[in-house]
Amino acid sequence: MRHVESRPLIEEANVWIPMSDGTRLAARTWRPTDPTPVPAIFEYLPYRKRYGTVARDLSTHPYLASHGYACVRVDIRGSGESDGVLTDEYLQSELDDGVEAIDWIASQPWCDGRVGMMGISWGGFNGLQIAALQPEPLEAIVTLCSTDDRYADDIHHMGGCLLADNLSWAAVMFALNTMPPDPELVGDRWREMWLERLDGSGLWLDNWLRHQRRDAFWRHGSVCEDYTAIRCPVYAVSGWADGYSNAVFRLLNHLDVPRKGLVGPWSHAYPHIARPGPAIGFLQELLRWWDHWLKDIDTGIMDEPMVRTWMQEAVEPAPTYEHRPGRWVAEDSWPSDRIATRVLRLDAGGGLVEESAASGGDVPVASPLWVGRRAGKWCSYADGPDQPGDQRTDDSGSATFDTKPLSDRMEILGAPVVELILTSDRPVAQLAARLCSVDPAGRSTRVTYGVLNLTHRRSHAEPEPLEPGHPTRVTLRMNEIAQTFPPGHRIRLALSTSYWPLVWPAPEPVTLQIDCRNSTLSLSVRPARAEDDDLGDFGEPEGAAPPARTTMREPSHEWHLHHHLGRDEYALEITDDAGRTRFDDIGLEIDVDTVERYSAIGDEPTSARGEVTTRRTMGRDDWSVETVTTTALCSTRDHFVIDAELIASERGRQVLRRVWHEEIPRDLV
Repeated sequence: MRHVESRPLIEEANVWIPMSDGTRLAARTWRPTDPTPVPAIFEYLPYRKRYGTVARDLSTHPYLASHGYACVRVDIRGSGESDGVLTDEYLQSELDDGVEAIDWIASQPWCDGRVGMMGISWGGFNGLQIAALQPEPLEAIVTLCSTDDRYADDIHHMGGCLLADNLSWAAVMFALNTMPPDPELVGDRWREMWLERLDGSGLWLDNWLRHQRRDAFWRHGSVCEDYTAIRCPVYAVSGWADGYSNAVFRLLNHLDVPRKGLVGPWSHAYPHIARPGPAIGFLQELLRWWDHWLKDIDTGIMDEPMVRTWMQEAVEPAPTYEHRPGRWVAEDSWPSDRIATRVLRLDAGGGLVEESAASGGDVPVASPLWVGRRAGKWCSYADGPDQPGDQRTDDSGSATFDTKPLSDRMEILGAPVVELILTSDRPVAQLAARLCSVDPAGRSTRVTYGVLNLTHRRSHAEPEPLEPGHPTRVTLRMNEIAQTFPPGHRIRLALSTSYWPLVWPAPEPVTLQIDCRNSTLSLSVRPARAEDDDLGDFGEPEGAAPPARTTMREPSHEWHLHHHLGRDEYALEITDDAGRTRFDDIGLEIDVDTVERYSAIGDEPTSARGEVTTRRTMGRDDWSVETVTTTALCSTRDHFVIDAELIASERGRQVLRRVWHEEIPRDLV
């Protein structure tokens, strides 16, 4: 990234925004020195402006402020230095506070009354959710790596299956919520605020697991319930390596406002700092968007195609990529009437063939529990090997169906769809489908995938058990993707009855019978578009200089796969040591170290176990706090079982210890 020196700015490290109930939200602001009022850009997160997102904030907000904007980065109620206790995601109080914060920003003498909202992940979620509440000063949003549907397409569930990332994410927030505010900003009340948070934040995993189907809990904050509530322009952005790329296309399809979509090769990060590359000049793109909607400058951005995506070229399989080769392509509207559907039929001999060449027959699928070892994370952060590697191992435990080697290049843009007639020998079962590109040497690269809890085959709100031995029709939609299949490659569909540890196993081993006479794979084939040659790129990444930091212990990120041959136990262990860092300007030292472990023995689903332990320390001079959190999840055939512990210490002396043990009935999961 090219560091661009910011123009002189007025920066305030902590500003209090009063709420109507007396609560104060803590904000950090940047704005031009010229007293002329300017539009404002609002970002709203629980990840701590003081140190948690400070490197990203200082790269982004001073850059935008230097171009004539007031930037306001706010900690959500109960996080950072803001008052209160944070007890869950996207609470109504969070959204109401956001509306009040926008009104407060618009009323400040340095703001001209026009406000935009931007954010990634949590900030992308609440940007959509607050836009649906229609605060008058909010004139446009940018939402990155977010979702419109908190049940069907979020970190908790996928296709009605429980994601292991649900445990990982719960553990992240469990640990983060144990940290105090900075005494330098809140004074002596820091300890009272800390103890209140330790006591009141709770175990979010417990609450989430009590909602295993799409109920009112998940419908809250899901803007897909009423797309028409969003009345301001929306720019939706994500990456193919991220867990949240699908929402971009649904928003383009369903919103009835000016809108744009952008999907690159990236993981879960802003596109100017994301991997795999190429990273882009995303802050320049943001300026074009904000200048158009907040300053009425014709930047030409709305004259361009509605959606631009990175068409990925075939690559050898690897668990991490620095760069994904490809090119930018675009469509003027979404769905695009240029894209055609090609239907291939599953053949009992293991082929993917044209309908006229298909032969009948049934194919059994009974996967070992280790299928999924090469799945990577549901949500990639491009931290070490968190993307899928060579799929040949997982393919060997799956039913696979291949085309013949392609004679011509094929490009797809859209969501592959599998239509199956199948029979199960158990009332609760799951199905994973992977689309792979197999090169002439036999290497198998996952292109996209999907999973489905088969009890959710008709509804996520009202699941139904399968009737063993009774054929049923199933539709499984994979994740959206843009991908090239070169000549000589084969397209492979791999079906499995397990995908651990990406999704939690069904309660019993399952055998499915696939009726190949009535089972198909549909691909969205995109023809070439001459105008793509003139799209150009987004320029080189730019940003303001990051904060001065001293690394006191180097970070490290490693994945290890262990196989205990004696008891046939597979275990994936992820060590994520963020190192120890001192932020030089405020003298604050932060140390974070996390270990995740996911294991199972043989093919027994009830042996599956996940455990996450995080140690966090925070200190300055003779002041220091430390917390250690552990969250473990296992299951019987009838229940999920949570065991968790929190230990908090001040200056090496324990001040609190809490333990949880919860047993929650499984609800057709």
